[in-house]
Amino acid sequence: MASKDQSCHLIIVIGAGPAGLAVVNNLSKAGHRVVVLNRDIKFGGLAEYGIFPNKHRLRGGLKKGYWDILNRENVDYFGNVTVGKHKDIMISDLNEIGASALVFATGAQGTKTIGVEGDNAMGVYHAKDVVYHYNLLPGFSQRPFDLGQRVAIIGIGDVMVDIAHWLIRYKKVKEVTAIARRGPAERKYNPKEIRAVCDNIDQEDLTQEFSRIRPRLEEVGQNADHLLSGMVEEMTKCEPAGSETKLRFRFLFSPRRVLTDPKNRVRGLELEDTKLEPKGEDFSAVGLKTYREFACDSVIFAVGDRVDETLGLPFKNGSFLTNPNRTQNEPDDALFQAYDNQTGRILEGVFLAGWARKASEGLVGVAKRDGDWCSEILNRFLAARAPLEPAGIEERLQKLRRLSTLPPILAFAEGLQNSFVEVIELI
Repeated sequence: MASKDQSCHLIIVIGAGPAGLAVVNNLSKAGHRVVVLNRDIKFGGLAEYGIFPNKHRLRGGLKKGYWDILNRENVDYFGNVTVGKHKDIMISDLNEIGASALVFATGAQGTKTIGVEGDNAMGVYHAKDVVYHYNLLPGFSQRPFDLGQRVAIIGIGDVMVDIAHWLIRYKKVKEVTAIARRGPAERKYNPKEIRAVCDNIDQEDLTQEFSRIRPRLEEVGQNADHLLSGMVEEMTKCEPAGSETKLRFRFLFSPRRVLTDPKNRVRGLELEDTKLEPKGEDFSAVGLKTYREFACDSVIFAVGDRVDETLGLPFKNGSFLTNPNRTQNEPDDALFQAYDNQTGRILEGVFLAGWARKASEGLVGVAKRDGDWCSEILNRFLAARAPLEPAGIEERLQKLRRLSTLPPILAFAEGLQNSFVEVIELI
């Protein structure tokens, strides 16, 4: 590892989650100077605010590894810094600094909606906000969540399971119902994750639900009995029920409207029956134009995430744009290069990693792997360019420090490598 008085490249990484810190790890090991700008004071991102609170061993192990990375001599960490339009630092500011490369690993900070009528009613929430709430992210931890006793979660992935876990074990609501547009064969949660809540699954209701959707499953060649057995077999090694909450599933339903009372408070959902239609090797859900009401007190949308469009990078349909012109390299450079569709050119020296590159794609391990791949591409990019002299690096760092929009926390955070834990405790 090079010291600060040797020639090397200067890389600015925006975001300190699993993908960003994988880049920091690899590039600092290669001897480069790396500056990390993070929206939160705490590092970790998805690993800090996306993992269920009771997974102490996993969270602790990740934190130690990240701390070791940020403690390196050639790594500078600045927390509580926002990047984007009308934020602490704009991308134009970063471009003026003249770093060798910029890596955006900012995660997917926005949430998707399905655009149904009434989705702004009191009692409608987005999964990410709920996860941030119970993981105590500043700005979300004190936000009120008036959920009532009957909660509908739209979506059937790992995020649904985590939120159901919180509702069952901590909020102890009466009913939690996961609603999916497609069928049980298309459920996305990890079978190991369902163990946290499977003791609360209403087995009788699940059998009745399979009876209800059986004809539509068989219509596309799916065996309802086999699918039901598969779900039941996953319900092994269940953690003890933390409450009397009943967890139920509703398949082949698409939310069409949030139903509200005169005070614009959620009273239910209007659901459209769907059927499965083959789409390549998978199935899509198609509405049948038949509707029914489902009573609930609140609705949580867990249907995916979108990038923060105020960041300042070119985007489309909730995703930042990457180079459409593929290369022969492995991994493919184009997949990580930021791209401007108006000019038809890549943004030279600007790269994307993790959920900033592909929102909602995988969990911590997948985000880290994406950061590792991005690092390989960065190393190829940097190898073709002359390194910076130490004086040039310090000059660029002084530009960063002089930015008038930087909050006071930056001056306080300078030199965090030797005192990060004390800084966090003091704050």
